[in-house]
Amino acid sequence: MDDPIYHVDAFTERPFAGNPAAVCLLSSERDDRWLAGVAAEMNLSETAFLVPEPDGWRLRWFTPTLEVDLCGHATLASAHVLWETGRAPADATLRFRTRSGDLFASLEDGAIALDFPAEPAEDIAPPEGLLSALGLESDSSARNVARSRLDYLVELDGEGAVRALDPDFRALEAATQPARGVIATAASDLGAPQDFVSRYFAPAAGIDEDPVTGSAHCTLGPYWATRLGRNPLRGRQLSARGGAVGVRVCGGGRVRLSGTAVTIARGTLA
Repeated sequence: MDDPIYHVDAFTERPFAGNPAAVCLLSSERDDRWLAGVAAEMNLSETAFLVPEPDGWRLRWFTPTLEVDLCGHATLASAHVLWETGRAPADATLRFRTRSGDLFASLEDGAIALDFPAEPAEDIAPPEGLLSALGLESDSSARNVARSRLDYLVELDGEGAVRALDPDFRALEAATQPARGVIATAASDLGAPQDFVSRYFAPAAGIDEDPVTGSAHCTLGPYWATRLGRNPLRGRQLSARGGAVGVRVCGGGRVRLSGTAVTIARGTLA
């Protein structure tokens, strides 16, 4: 049976911005080699695979080179496809069973809201080679370095410093292992509509720079809520494509991410 597949731009209101994801709707489980092959063929930062279950969907995410534990933009894209195609009613709360536990999606005020686990970061000394691999001249170039379960976080002095980063990706790949990647961030120089800005690099996962990283905001939300003293917040990712992520830090170790998505293409896997 042919499996429907969709190309969706997530965390954006317009085509050709935000973060592209492929969403593949499967009628039954497929083996890991086939899933990895499809993701490599799609060659997007993530491909999401959905299998229906009695009370939701099994959801897995693959980059072109490996399976990942958590992905925000491909989850948002998956929810968008389920609602757009009528596979889920608009008033439903969607449940996704994943390697990071159960995740939920709902429609709120014209956007998709994702209920995700918070990934708070603890301050650490910068590991050897991390800052130089980012292209920073010295340890004093960073205001702070922290580590979450998934990623390193490096706070810089302002938006200009985040925009100007020119990493050595092969050196960064070595410096970040075994972490997934590194978030570079700063408080917004301009204020509203965004509270903070970021870029995200994950060369070890086959993604030198990710356009908009929902899961990184599971760390950025708690980090900036504490430092800025406000909640909810809005982040802007300063990649070439760019995108915006709303984030609210909730109780019980959870965050709510929000954004919109646009379908670019529809097809089938033969």
